[in-house]
Amino acid sequence: MSERVGDWMQVYTGGQFWPLDPRPEEVHIEDIAHALSMICRYNGHVSRFYSVAEHSIHVGRAMKAYGWNNDLSLRALLHDAAEAYICDVVRPLKSNLVGYEEAERRIEHVIWYRFGLPSEDIFIIKDLDNLVLYDEAKALMGVDCIAWHKKFAPGLGVEIVGMMPSDAEREFLALFEEWMR
Repeated sequence: MSERVGDWMQVYTGGQFWPLDPRPEEVHIEDIAHALSMICRYNGHVSRFYSVAEHSIHVGRAMKAYGWNNDLSLRALLHDAAEAYICDVVRPLKSNLVGYEEAERRIEHVIWYRFGLPSEDIFIIKDLDNLVLYDEAKALMGVDCIAWHKKFAPGLGVEIVGMMPSDAEREFLALFEEWMR
């Protein structure tokens, strides 16, 4: 085996993952679902816990509701899956962290390859990701949706629950299993 780049982290299922040198065989949906269910969006600046997994569920369901096929709905569900390995970084900081976006993109491609999903950019996913921000801001930030939130109005109209991590993990895995068929 060749020398790996960087160091490894232990994942939920007990394995090892090299964020700077990801390999498809080290990606497991159970690790992704669990980690995303435990990571709070907006760096915790919300009125109640709201996970990246729940956010991803909303984007995946929206993709499906718009009539897209299972592969693209899975891509939407997994649009933030790299964050299971490198965390959720707030947008104002993300583009200024040297090497972060490159590492994120590399991990995304490995995840998509692992699950046999298309790797090209799918702009509707980014659009849906942005639209749900309005719903999230209204439900979780306790302030009028000002500045960047308003440009995504009217949102998707989804109900932001603030699921318990175990519920979000279970729902994330159920959608994954359903759409992988």
